[in-house]
Amino acid sequence: MRLSAVLSKPPSNEYIQVDHFLLNKMGKTGQQVDLDIGQIMLNYYCSNCEDLRTFTSKGKISCIFVNKQIISIDTVLACGCGADAQVWFLVECDDDICDIAPNVKIIKRSEKLSDAVKINTNNYGAYTELLDKAEKAYREGLGAGSIVYLRKAFEKITIDTANIAGISFNSYPTGNPKNFSELLRKVDAKCSIIPREFSADSYRLFRELSSVVHGEYDEELGLRKFEPLNRLVVGVLENVKNKEELKEAIGALGWEDEGSVAL
Repeated sequence: MRLSAVLSKPPSNEYIQVDHFLLNKMGKTGQQVDLDIGQIMLNYYCSNCEDLRTFTSKGKISCIFVNKQIISIDTVLACGCGADAQVWFLVECDDDICDIAPNVKIIKRSEKLSDAVKINTNNYGAYTELLDKAEKAYREGLGAGSIVYLRKAFEKITIDTANIAGISFNSYPTGNPKNFSELLRKVDAKCSIIPREFSADSYRLFRELSSVVHGEYDEELGLRKFEPLNRLVVGVLENVKNKEELKEAIGALGWEDEGSVAL
């Protein structure tokens, strides 16, 4: 397997053996080396193309040695339409990265996306930006920050649905968090926004998300919990999006215009 294949997948905690790509290099700190590793390809949502597209690395790919085990790689990936994403990788080897068959893993991946590029497919109207910010924070190792954005998305879909459905509620989010518990109960009772798999314990999701705000999570725990919490928040968005009784809300949020609503 070439290194480009590893870089084209999500970061993993597992080391993967790749073909040699730095054989006979000195590996001195700060040394820059051009790489022959194939093209790096990652998927992003392109607003210009209005679709999920494969972005491919352009030009030469080079690395800088941090030491004999870690290298830094910068590259620019582009869609066929020209939209671009700047991506940086920190790659670690379990031994000498200049060996004939090194075992490597990505220990950090960071992205700077142009305005036309998003991490998430643009299927959630106003909530896509919050999901993107959550994912970016997660990829930067900001566990608490990532979950704060998930909480914002959960709050927003609940409040927006309440407003469209004509459900009255006390001031939130500036008011007492207990107000949200009551609001969520009212909204779910009338509109069933929480998937049935966890509707009996719907407020627990908000309580988990809120634990970050109140300092009960450290960054490491936030990172470990991000993916399951993200799946649950997206599940709520999908549930609202597909609700027959929420057609008015879907139209008001602009989701029907995206051609992805299944009613």
